[in-house]
Amino acid sequence: MNFITRIPLQTSPEQAQRLLALQERFAEVCNALSVVVQQTRIWNRVALHHLAYRKLRDQFPDFGSQMVCNAIYSVSRTSRLVFQSPDSPFSLNKLGNRPLPLMKFSGSCPVYFDRHTLSLKDGQLSLYTLDGRMRFNLSLRAEDELAFKEKKLREIVLSRRAQGLFELAFWLTDLNDANEPTEEPAPELNTKVPEYVFVEEVA
Repeated sequence: MNFITRIPLQTSPEQAQRLLALQERFAEVCNALSVVVQQTRIWNRVALHHLAYRKLRDQFPDFGSQMVCNAIYSVSRTSRLVFQSPDSPFSLNKLGNRPLPLMKFSGSCPVYFDRHTLSLKDGQLSLYTLDGRMRFNLSLRAEDELAFKEKKLREIVLSRRAQGLFELAFWLTDLNDANEPTEEPAPELNTKVPEYVFVEEVA
């Protein structure tokens, strides 16, 4: 059984700017990787990592190694939505032999974290930014605390909502779903092309 909990972050102006900078850099890395996907038609997460990780690390030296991995994950999962979903106008079945279009991530795209770049313990949240860790005190609901204890964390996403509010979404599954495919997108995101992605068709 899936469980998704959303936690708004109460940020100071300085903290909001740091998160904006992280979000924009994450989009830059995703866009650099999108060019690789278009040119090679490869978006399998493992294959894409082997193909592009080192080049991305050289191109974005100030971006943490694990965050590069998270950007690869983001592009891989988004590529599946854009090029494999039957509901997508850019699915391979509809494109036929035409060149692959180019995905462009907006500066408002979500940022993916993992256990190496974000930690949550005893109400203390610590997450990666471009200039060091940022920490917050969180007041979790009883059901959220129980879910974190009893379920397996599958995905952590930072999004920017209305009025610039930042929000973290945690996707958890039952521990007995451990054999579930690790690249399966969260259920709320697997039906259409995300609004933060512009797909530029090749003439």
